[in-house]
Amino acid sequence: MTGPTPSPTPSPGQALVAAGWAVRVLDLGGAEDKAALMDRCARVLELPDWFGRNWDALADSLGDPGVGPKAAHGLVLVVTGWQEFAERRPGDWETAREVFAEAVERRRGDDAALTVVLGLS
Repeated sequence: MTGPTPSPTPSPGQALVAAGWAVRVLDLGGAEDKAALMDRCARVLELPDWFGRNWDALADSLGDPGVGPKAAHGLVLVVTGWQEFAERRPGDWETAREVFAEAVERRRGDDAALTVVLGLS
């Protein structure tokens, strides 16, 4: 006698979405420079046309829960390929990390929080 077929276990991303989070993956693999990072951020984070593709504009966009993907609890940004980018552009990577950390702190306690996860691959 067999029982019901178990449901597949959801991926972490699926579980986060089901719990009310927006999840986006920012893949920096192959990104050659700051301009490529900014272009990928604009696309993945659905940033508005006014996004200036500079560090201040990225900080403003990430720090504003009204900009980018919307979900009940906020946004989880998974950054992949960052090790390669960090080796190629260490100064830009350090600045990007500072911008991510500042935006997370700025949205701490908001209804639409921001969490940045560095994926290891």
